[in-house]
Amino acid sequence: MVQMEPKWLVLLVVILGLSWFAETQQGLIHGFYSSSCPKAEAIVSSTVVTHFKKDPTIAAGVLKLHFKDCFFQGCDGSVGDIDALPDAELRGFGVIDDAKTKLETLCPGVVSCADILALAARDAVGLSGGPIWPVPTGRRDGRLLFVSPDLPAPTDSIPVLREKFAAKGLNNHDLVTLVGAHTIGQTDCSSFQYRLYNFTAKGNADPTINQAFLAQLRALCPDVGGNVSKSGVPLDKGSQFKFDVSFFKNLRDGNGVLESDQRLFGDSETQRIVKNYAGNGRGLLGLRFAFEFPKAMIKMSSIGVKTGTQGEIRKTCSRFNQSIESNEIEY
Repeated sequence: MVQMEPKWLVLLVVILGLSWFAETQQGLIHGFYSSSCPKAEAIVSSTVVTHFKKDPTIAAGVLKLHFKDCFFQGCDGSVGDIDALPDAELRGFGVIDDAKTKLETLCPGVVSCADILALAARDAVGLSGGPIWPVPTGRRDGRLLFVSPDLPAPTDSIPVLREKFAAKGLNNHDLVTLVGAHTIGQTDCSSFQYRLYNFTAKGNADPTINQAFLAQLRALCPDVGGNVSKSGVPLDKGSQFKFDVSFFKNLRDGNGVLESDQRLFGDSETQRIVKNYAGNGRGLLGLRFAFEFPKAMIKMSSIGVKTGTQGEIRKTCSRFNQSIESNEIEY
């Protein structure tokens, strides 16, 4: 398992209780594979470490995949057509696929893709300097064909975001906390370029963008010529590889890249939560987010899980074990 820094040990003790709650509520069990595949979690962790050392940007891709999976039909491995995944998420899927291949060799038909996603997301956060938490396992993989989920979008208003999160049993606090995952990762110019040019009726940029930051973004994403940034634009200015509270400080200062992120500071209720995380300094302020993020992840990772005899254990994470007759498919 990924090594923890000492400062997270106290958090882990508290999160153990939260993990137990998630287990009893959803039928998941901490250490589900302790007998059937004792090395399962260690193999997932070592696989994530190997890929992370080669390319730290895969951490955000893995985390986004787990988020997308849970927001589709519940956390059941239905992440969709890998050919349609963005580059960052596609690299993340490579981690999941690699771990699955190793586990199928060691323990065929035992460890679900859904659990691999949940475990890998946790490890990706830890490797990026964030907290580690025990992940309840026992999820099974879904057998539904993928359709485009109504995922949160960069152009969503706060009411729309609230509605989408509420539909999954997540509240305002969960919304802000989980969006905090943008402390790592990057995006393409196409997801926010409209904010830089002719955003208002008068032809101005989005007025919520800090003027100095606006100049930086325009240099990366000119109005003519497409995406100049070849490696993507960091979602967390100045700290894209570190899982910390810098993201929330950027929102406070008008340095949010995505419109939906920056809007969190324009709504009174979500702004209060952003301010609590951003604070005015270091230390306990960072620990506050590090404590709340695992809570939100455990809650999200329990959405619509399949257990027992539901679903299946896929042999390959990108497809069902067998073809399904059309009348068996649910949407």
